[in-house]
Amino acid sequence: MKKAFVFPGQGSQKIGMGKDLCDSFAEAREVFEEVDDVLGQKLSALIFEGSEEELKQTANTQPALMAVSLATLRVLLKQSGKNIQELAVFAAGHSLGEYAALCAAESLSLADTAVLLRKRGLAMQEAVPVGVGGMAALMGVDIEVAREIAAAAAQSEVCTAANDNASGQVVLSGHVGALGRALVIAAERGFKRSVKLPVSAPFHSVLMKPAADVMKEALDQTILKEPVIPVIPNVLAQATQDPAQIRALLVEQITGSVRWRESVLYMKEQGVQQFVECGSGKVLTGLTRRIDKGLASRAIGTAEDIDNFLKEL
Repeated sequence: MKKAFVFPGQGSQKIGMGKDLCDSFAEAREVFEEVDDVLGQKLSALIFEGSEEELKQTANTQPALMAVSLATLRVLLKQSGKNIQELAVFAAGHSLGEYAALCAAESLSLADTAVLLRKRGLAMQEAVPVGVGGMAALMGVDIEVAREIAAAAAQSEVCTAANDNASGQVVLSGHVGALGRALVIAAERGFKRSVKLPVSAPFHSVLMKPAADVMKEALDQTILKEPVIPVIPNVLAQATQDPAQIRALLVEQITGSVRWRESVLYMKEQGVQQFVECGSGKVLTGLTRRIDKGLASRAIGTAEDIDNFLKEL
């Protein structure tokens, strides 16, 4: 059965994630220790026993989720006695999860991934003053209708389809006023479950241009190797192993749309039958089932999850 390893994005974080792996496996401890050292912060202490509010700060959330994902993967590889090429044919991640996918595929080092995500989190939070922008989820809406609603709501402001997550779940991003108008339009069209999301910035919209500039400079100074398995960039929704293209697309991703539904369907077309979510939570596992009920999907984030997965190899 062909597998893809996928890595979650912001919103999957929770206090205590990854702790049982850290307590049980040296490989996991080594990941958290390296991330702590390179960031000059006891991020692991925040992840395991800190405050939700502090963990929810974007500059902490991004490297924290990546650390848990890579700790999970490192334990899985060690316990299976296999490398990632033997277990998966693709790697992909949702938004910040794309960086975890690149680290998993050995394109980025763990240290560089942590530093880049700390910079990315700070740059994205500082790109737009708090209260100016945000995001809203349109439920029951497909991407074409979401774009129509966003265009109608924008007027003189920014309102764009930021995340095409699954059939019936599209996230808009932009100015607060435009998002409010979008929710009214959605309700008038019968989509009454659409809601504003508890995020403080308009991620994946043109309002993030200052953050894209910061990340271009940071990525230009970072070594990216050819990944050992193909990676699916969010804005491309197709496979690549070209470091130059990956570098450019990571910059584009800051202001571009996360084409997750298309990415999953692309991997299905290439023969993937099972999606394995590595890290905290089960968001991507749920999205996979919404995208195509025929696809197998499972989340791995604990020692028990790893044991169960290994039994089925």
